[in-house]
Amino acid sequence: MAKTTLDSGWLAARSTEVHFTGTQLTTTHPPSASTQPWMEAVVPGTVLATLVKNKVVPDPFYGLGNEAILDIADSGREYYTFWFFTTFQCNQRCDLNFRGINYSADVYLNGNKMVLPKGMFRRHFLDVTNLIHSDGGNLLAVLVHPPDHPGSIPQEGGQGGDHEIGKDVATQYVEGWDWMAPIRDRNTGIWDEVSISITGPVKIIDPHLVSSFFDNYKRVYLHATTELENRSSWTAECSLSIHVTTELEGTIHSVEQFQTQNVSIPPTSRVQYTFPELFFYKPNLWWPNGMGKQSLYNVIINVDVKGYSESDSWSHHFGFRKIESHIDDATGGRLFKVNGEPIFIRGGNWILSDGLLRLSKKRYETDIKFHADMNFNMIRCWGGGLTERPEFYHYCDYYGLLVWQEFWITGDVDGRGIPVSNPNGPLDHDLFLFCARDTVKLLRNHPSLALWVGGNEQTPPDDINTALKNDLKLHPYFGHAEEKEKPVAGLSHRLGDPSQYLDGTRIYIQGSLWDGFADGEGNFTDGPYEIQNPEDFFKDDFYKYGFNPEVGSVGMPVAATIRATMPSEGWQIPLFNKLSSGYVEEVPNPIWKYHKYIPYANPTKKVNDQIELYGNVNDLDDFCLKAQLVNYIQYRALLEGWTSHMWKKFTGVLIWKTQNPWTGLRGQFYDHLLDQTAGFFGCRCAAEPIHVQLNLATYFIEVVNTTSEELSNIAVEVSVWDLEGTCPHSKVQENLTALPKNVTPIVEMEYPKTKNPKPVYFLILKLYNMSDNSILSRNFYWLHLPGGDYKLLEPYREKKIPLKITSEVFIQGSTYKLQMHVQNTSKNSDSLETVDSVIGKEQEVGWFRRIHKCFAGKSAGVKVSEINGQDIGVAFFLYFSVHASNKDHKEGEDTRILPVHYSDNYFSLVPGETMTIKISFEVPPGVSPLVTLHGWNFNQQAIHEGL
Repeated sequence: MAKTTLDSGWLAARSTEVHFTGTQLTTTHPPSASTQPWMEAVVPGTVLATLVKNKVVPDPFYGLGNEAILDIADSGREYYTFWFFTTFQCNQRCDLNFRGINYSADVYLNGNKMVLPKGMFRRHFLDVTNLIHSDGGNLLAVLVHPPDHPGSIPQEGGQGGDHEIGKDVATQYVEGWDWMAPIRDRNTGIWDEVSISITGPVKIIDPHLVSSFFDNYKRVYLHATTELENRSSWTAECSLSIHVTTELEGTIHSVEQFQTQNVSIPPTSRVQYTFPELFFYKPNLWWPNGMGKQSLYNVIINVDVKGYSESDSWSHHFGFRKIESHIDDATGGRLFKVNGEPIFIRGGNWILSDGLLRLSKKRYETDIKFHADMNFNMIRCWGGGLTERPEFYHYCDYYGLLVWQEFWITGDVDGRGIPVSNPNGPLDHDLFLFCARDTVKLLRNHPSLALWVGGNEQTPPDDINTALKNDLKLHPYFGHAEEKEKPVAGLSHRLGDPSQYLDGTRIYIQGSLWDGFADGEGNFTDGPYEIQNPEDFFKDDFYKYGFNPEVGSVGMPVAATIRATMPSEGWQIPLFNKLSSGYVEEVPNPIWKYHKYIPYANPTKKVNDQIELYGNVNDLDDFCLKAQLVNYIQYRALLEGWTSHMWKKFTGVLIWKTQNPWTGLRGQFYDHLLDQTAGFFGCRCAAEPIHVQLNLATYFIEVVNTTSEELSNIAVEVSVWDLEGTCPHSKVQENLTALPKNVTPIVEMEYPKTKNPKPVYFLILKLYNMSDNSILSRNFYWLHLPGGDYKLLEPYREKKIPLKITSEVFIQGSTYKLQMHVQNTSKNSDSLETVDSVIGKEQEVGWFRRIHKCFAGKSAGVKVSEINGQDIGVAFFLYFSVHASNKDHKEGEDTRILPVHYSDNYFSLVPGETMTIKISFEVPPGVSPLVTLHGWNFNQQAIHEGL
């Protein structure tokens, strides 16, 4: 029993340039990499990904390269109809599996033709046992056809082009959107996993796992149903087993449950079999990020056939958890509960990793860990993109990200727009439903999957919507009116086994603006999507409804990303045109405009240019650095504003959007190259489960406690620091209590009302546990008086603040883990010595000893770096970056090592304060990493080199 993934060794060629049939290619005339027109193919991937890899076309994500690529509307579908060819070894009973092809294909194996039907989101399983060569060498050719209705791109662009793509069951973003340029081949290709699987006469098909809970989650039952297919011509006498294990350490597992049943399956038939319930007492529960551990068990199902031994095996990670939701009476928003605990949703909208569908486990892990690093707890998979892959869900399971998964309907392409699109959705409704049901079977066992949604800002056509509501109806146990009885033998005898449902455990919502989202009635009450005055997010009238599924803003990356993704003409900063109203209008260069740049000013909403608040902009580096200041403030304020109204007005918010599937310039917390913006760390700060914050509308200090535990014996320290490095105001509130799932106002921040407050100042808030003086939350603000600006920070850049950085590096293979202990060593007799700075001094040596135990690998030793300076003040807006230190780099070359995971970045330190930053990354072979520290008021400096 084995599955082999066919993800390398593929060749590709345009069909019109290949002069052999599929039969010839897989018998007498197999191609080779050295034969024209064949080239190395990207599988999984798309035609365009293959053409880019082989430099046949320019990189569509670099500058205006996409404009030089022929669009399918102009070339015709045949231009992007491609052959894909590979070989594989197998001489046993074998299935050939395609987990996703866009849009249809003719498959040839050893001269035999099979046709794969249409539909981007369906799996194909081909029993090729009788086609396999006895010597094990097999030739496979796949002719892939583009979507039937690729459409064209109107001159004015728009959401989903001319909307023709909506007639097919495929991704709809590919005709372009206000955040995305068109994808020229419409994602044609073998875009998901290809594999061969070896089985015996009986095959296990799509098991369904469900857990039910009683006695306050102490008594738990695991329900399991699977299909079994007997492909033989005789009755198969089977021994069917299920066992559940949990990982103890490394490869050591503990068996929690084991059960074996005897089953007879008639010849050439399928049967559905439901196991007797498996009982667990107090299993470890799976919790979303910020609520607890993501405990996962491994469920393994085996089938042995009499006279044959093991015939097939299936395994899946499974989390014991219960997800419920209902429309909250207090707010009108949809309220989610996990394992009986309400969860305040703070997350983001997701399109897909890469517009050319160059999807990988490694990229997925980075993507999802980034979301967890931001303290998010939900990702919404938007309906115009992908139904995400099992690898995506695996990492959501692992890192605790709930997933809102939409089907392939968007309002722009399915009922509105210019021209008005087809309101009846795809032409083939049966195909849509087949793909939807197959998708449910693919993903339903993942604990992170929280809900199904029919479409984005639209509901599916009535017949599809009715069918989905029926197919995805909840088992009675999982409805809002929870069963109060505690039956001895679980659910099955009274209510039917929930694992026999297609899903039955998660709600289905007909559209993203219905039933507890936005106004709940389908009106366009999501958004806004532009830059805002930060204080507006806290005002009662900013957003009227309980759960906003989309609110967006800016997303400018760092200057190094602009240089790496655009030619020099794209390095020009916007023109700042002053309007008669007094507000500024930004005019970006054509390349920025093509990459969907969103301005940092909004004259129509009376929002001053937030970058110009810091003074005149000199060049690209200056612009991008000031943009990071704005990114941090903007997104921290957005999440803090929403959280400030937790449960009283809101049940959740999803930001539009967390990332871009290309080199876009709006709505992102990390760019397509995987470098974080400062907005990433603003979100990380604001979405802490326990958090201290400043309400920018009322100027009250608030303590946010999203956990289920009461916080008692806590203290809040409020200190104000001026540009001279003194602390003119400080206050400590002690012996406080913060109730669970609550926002507690503490005290008004008095400094702006004191005599002669400084026009620009820094505020640091710290929430302490008084029993051990540990810091539960720290929050740093830079603020100006009402009606003011930040222009005084410009001369502050000339300050030379002394820093001491103590670093230690641990190396294991290509993985590096660093601990960077950063201290602002400037002192002033008027300064206050904070609690954590004292702790840092006392524990510095012991701390380095302790981290040896945390990472088994080679230590590169402790290194101390000094950044000299004679000034006293705040070390402002510090940020690390990691580079390749090889000396043979060309001038201007992007030397960054990406991705890098930081425990924090874009941070500031008041005099005497210390902070520990953890950094982890992987280094390519032969590369020596260099860690640098940057800051507002000192020049870039190497901190650790030649690791």
